[in-house]
Amino acid sequence: MKGKQKTPELFNTLVKKATLKQLVYQNTVDTLKMLKAEMKDLVGKYEALDMEGSKKIPFIYNDRGEFEAELKFGGDTLVFMMHTNVFEFSRYHEVMKTPYIKEDVSRSYCGIINIFNFLSDSFKYDRVNDAGYMIGRVFINKDKHYFIEGKREIGFLYNSFANSLMNKESAVNILESAILYTINFDLLTPPYDSVKEVTVKEFNAVLGSMQIKTGKRLGFKFQADPE
Repeated sequence: MKGKQKTPELFNTLVKKATLKQLVYQNTVDTLKMLKAEMKDLVGKYEALDMEGSKKIPFIYNDRGEFEAELKFGGDTLVFMMHTNVFEFSRYHEVMKTPYIKEDVSRSYCGIINIFNFLSDSFKYDRVNDAGYMIGRVFINKDKHYFIEGKREIGFLYNSFANSLMNKESAVNILESAILYTINFDLLTPPYDSVKEVTVKEFNAVLGSMQIKTGKRLGFKFQADPE
């Protein structure tokens, strides 16, 4: 009898939690669509520029599917990748200490859009060993409120979560911040001593399969095939 008495409560919990996650998921999908639309708009504005040298510098949008988008500019590529699952923050996370979450813990369930920076040549030349960097990740909750964990120009304070609503203006700000950070995130020359020696095997591997690992904070380094 006790089991039967708990059944309605069990089903109610299931439906409430699943409905919450579906809402968060849809808000995250909508956010990515919004970002894609603003990427297209930025490309249009760039193509309309009457600036010396702009025609030689690429600024290209590429829709990589339902959960990904790509923006190429200069020698860089930004990839926006939505995770298909919904997450809740650890109780130790700073965001859980905010009044906004304490008032309604369901606000802590979020979808995530990760922002990665790659060198465009990594894709162009199929350099599969090259490193990309996550420069930010956007969290969106059931109310379409958002905050960003990220580097310098991209990162927001957690206390902005209560007031930051995802809309057209927000999407533009995120894109412009990500682009600006990427432009200022330069490829570093590696220390000479780290690349001054290379074996014949490593060099042949480089010639045969482009096994040069490159990233903005790696510079570049020879990488041998595993034994």
